[in-house]
Amino acid sequence: MQPFLELRKYKPHDISTMNLSEQDKNNIIERIKNNEKLSKEDIYKLYADEEDVFLFWNGRKEQVTNVALPFHSIEHIDEPRKETPKGQSSMFETDLRGRQLKGWTNKLIWGDNKLILSSLANGPMREEIEKQGGLKLIYIDPPFAVGSDFSHNIEINGESATKKQSVLEEIAYRDTWGRGISSYLNMMYERLKLMHQLLADDGSIYVHCDWRVSSFLKILLNDIFVGYEDAEIIWLCGLMGSGDFYPKAHEVIYSFKKKSSTFNPPQRLGLSPRITNALQKDENGWYYTRGREGSGGNRFLRSYISENPNHTKEEAIAFGNKNRNQPAWSVWIGKDKIAHEYNDHGVGTYAYNRNESLGYPTQKPEKLLNRIIKASSNEGDLVADFFCGSGTTAAVAEKLGRKWIACDLGRFSVHTTRKRMINVQRQLQKDGNDFRAFEMLNLGKYERQFFISDLSNGSLEQKEQTYKQLILEAYKASPAEGFAHLHGKRAGRMVHVGPLDVPVTQTRFHEIFEECRKHMITQVDVLGFEFEMGLQPRIVQEYKEKGVEMRPRYIPKEVFDPRAIEKGQVRFFDVSYLHAEAHVKGKQLTVELKDFVTSYTQDDLEEVQESLKKGSSKVIIDNGQIVKITKDNNEIINREVLTENWYDWIDYWAVDFQYEDKKEIIHLQHGAGVVEEKGSGNYIFENEWQSFRDRQNNQLEFKTTPHQYQQPGHYKVMVKVVDILGVDTSKILEVVVG
Repeated sequence: MQPFLELRKYKPHDISTMNLSEQDKNNIIERIKNNEKLSKEDIYKLYADEEDVFLFWNGRKEQVTNVALPFHSIEHIDEPRKETPKGQSSMFETDLRGRQLKGWTNKLIWGDNKLILSSLANGPMREEIEKQGGLKLIYIDPPFAVGSDFSHNIEINGESATKKQSVLEEIAYRDTWGRGISSYLNMMYERLKLMHQLLADDGSIYVHCDWRVSSFLKILLNDIFVGYEDAEIIWLCGLMGSGDFYPKAHEVIYSFKKKSSTFNPPQRLGLSPRITNALQKDENGWYYTRGREGSGGNRFLRSYISENPNHTKEEAIAFGNKNRNQPAWSVWIGKDKIAHEYNDHGVGTYAYNRNESLGYPTQKPEKLLNRIIKASSNEGDLVADFFCGSGTTAAVAEKLGRKWIACDLGRFSVHTTRKRMINVQRQLQKDGNDFRAFEMLNLGKYERQFFISDLSNGSLEQKEQTYKQLILEAYKASPAEGFAHLHGKRAGRMVHVGPLDVPVTQTRFHEIFEECRKHMITQVDVLGFEFEMGLQPRIVQEYKEKGVEMRPRYIPKEVFDPRAIEKGQVRFFDVSYLHAEAHVKGKQLTVELKDFVTSYTQDDLEEVQESLKKGSSKVIIDNGQIVKITKDNNEIINREVLTENWYDWIDYWAVDFQYEDKKEIIHLQHGAGVVEEKGSGNYIFENEWQSFRDRQNNQLEFKTTPHQYQQPGHYKVMVKVVDILGVDTSKILEVVVG
């Protein structure tokens, strides 16, 4: 259903007082009694006395989510890793030029931005934001109606495999586009209203869009940001447009600011000193020429600095200098060469340089964000991007000395931003500039509890029962009766459903094992959202040798969407394992990464082989291997394993040398102004050393530089691996240094 212009306010009316004919009144009343849908004409007549208009669409709701879920702090990246200076065997803080700024810690958040925005606006972190002066700038680049999704390409040994979107991401895509533009407006309306709540009274918002949705978003923004000054910026993002009917070569950025908001107008170029000697005069005034090669030979463009032919040359130069650096127009030109012809700075195009590109097809150039952030914020201000993609807003904000919040639903997007921000930190420090720490957050178990509360309003026992039924249904298992720790059965294997809000522990594994042995059960799948850090492959192997094969598998967040369960799309994946060794020498420790095992499966091998055409090939992910499947002209199938080594799977790994040094404290909102601080029982991963692949350097290090402990003693060291699919796997090493 296409949106249409409708009346601004949904207010209850007494139909008897409306300026309607008796026939119209009776028809409308009769339709309501019969539970029939009112026509557009009926709605027009009902609200004919209203003055304003607004965008009406199928499914519009005025209320927004107002939950305040606590944030889990899952990782701190306090500073770029320290390196051992040449000639030294230990890690001392020498040659550290840039320093970490104290106070505000930047936020990188993984999750649904609707719940994140609601929790920021209504929860304890709102006070922390207000202490920084409030959120002064929001830039968002939400999805356009172009069929894009959360998938990404993986480069492996010269081949490219596609990591498909998770079901959660697929559901988000369906929610956005499932019913066309109406679904899109539902998604954007609630999020923009939450952003309006969160934005400081003297803040600004920039919303990036293209021709497909710009007309709808403009009315939506006008409806929400009433009283704000607004501007429409045209970004000429390429020389060659697409389409046959007036090829498209621009996108739109809508900006809304309050009158008291910061605005540092971007400046156009002034008169260039190097061309003043080339000034010429004609009947229109004084100008200089800029030459360029064209298809017809040399062509020269005239740029006038004075349109008064009666000026002397000196007067023309003075006039040009007086009027130099005027505010930039609302048309922003991407290409530098073209921009200079109009005395403007280029803001970049989609054809960004090699050093900046991260492989995201809609990645925006840093020059564009540089202009926006400089224009509508000052150093030390807080800026945010709630569709952060590859992290361009956060990267530019950090370089310009702003504080930032960035979030995204895509797991790999957040991981890409993490790597990008570490590189920004490293470069700032190397150049002698200050930088800020950032932390990675999510809503964790509280998000899961929120979903369960939506599904069941009963007692805790009823919610627990609803939860187990939900997981079993998603796993395609039938319920099992008469057991304490075994909840279901599927294809000859028993099933244990782990708890909603705590990890599956080794103790629980032992309880499951004892019950299986008692009832002569030999196979069981153990499902959990999280597993205890100390869980080792050898423990599972020991139980297998004793006669019970246990298979730990992750429960995905998609289980909370009934549509995913109904369509049988929820996939549970085996837990990956990593092997790392600690090498101790006195009070120095080096960690070495030795092995990584995953059994991730994305594609149906038989289905792919059958669907392949003669002479074609496809790269798939099957049972922990990335495989190239080729069908030759004789329909003979060949399989080539591309992941030749265990480390081909690893994209990133990091180490916390004193893992239990910092307990996690969460903040629970219990009504207006009432906040409870509570230990979660977890510890925060302090990212002290890391090695990762990126487009500039695809090589990994497998051994850390030596870490120097100040005191001898027992320490717990956490090693975290992120694989090429963006999935985390962690392990704890216990060491004694002396």
